[in-house]
Amino acid sequence: MSMNKSAIETMKNRQSIRAYDTKKLSESDYQRIIEYITAEENLIGPFGNKGRIELVQVTNNISEKGIKLGTYGFIKNPQVYLVGLCENKKYSLLEFAYTFHKLVIYLTELRLGTCWMGGTFSRNSFERELQLAEGEFIPCITPSGYPQQKQRVFDKALRYVVKADNKKPWDQLFYDGSFAKPLEKANAAQLEIPIEMVRLGPSASNKQPWRLVLSEDRQKCHFYIEHTPNYSKSLGYDMQILDIGIAMAQFELACAELDIKGRWKIADPGLELPNSLTEYMVSWTQD
Repeated sequence: MSMNKSAIETMKNRQSIRAYDTKKLSESDYQRIIEYITAEENLIGPFGNKGRIELVQVTNNISEKGIKLGTYGFIKNPQVYLVGLCENKKYSLLEFAYTFHKLVIYLTELRLGTCWMGGTFSRNSFERELQLAEGEFIPCITPSGYPQQKQRVFDKALRYVVKADNKKPWDQLFYDGSFAKPLEKANAAQLEIPIEMVRLGPSASNKQPWRLVLSEDRQKCHFYIEHTPNYSKSLGYDMQILDIGIAMAQFELACAELDIKGRWKIADPGLELPNSLTEYMVSWTQD
């Protein structure tokens, strides 16, 4: 990350912004975004899968090419859209969401609004706007711009209530050694804050499908997904995999700030799963 801001504070305070000011992006903010999305290291996931992110400028939801960009659900006055493109494969999606969420946090640090969108936009209109390579599709987009001031005050008041009420508690998400034993905050050792950042992360329809198991020696954290049955079948891809990529980014950014060294591995520990909907995804191993 950059700008010497606390990623942990940014993650705690970030919210979805749906109403934007009509003011265009400043030249410096526009340039910062272009630099970020064209830097190769910002587009590659921990296992080497690479996606791309395109910036589309809009006026009244019409792109510079004259294409009307459709979003279902109310997005007011977006100044730009950041559009993600990757392959429709499990780990491509996982790694892409991890890179895209780091961009979302970066935009938040620039005081720009964002709103993760995976299913509530017209893929067709965005595909017409961009040249898709063979095998590419658009898993997600975010509108961006300066948040509308009125909404900000309203959201601020709402946010603390919503964050507290709508996020599942630790004992429904995080486990100690195996799925048989819920993880208590006091037993999470130095990983308490990174794990809490996972809990606070955004997810599709706020389903929070992440499940983490902390190893008994506290050196590994295993990330699982608990699929919601038939959640995104109609979209032709498993949108909830994006949520695990978001969880990875939240966890890693917190670890980086706290100077906890580690790396991502795909190394299924073979734990007994609590149900048939739960699937192993990835592990964080401390160095």
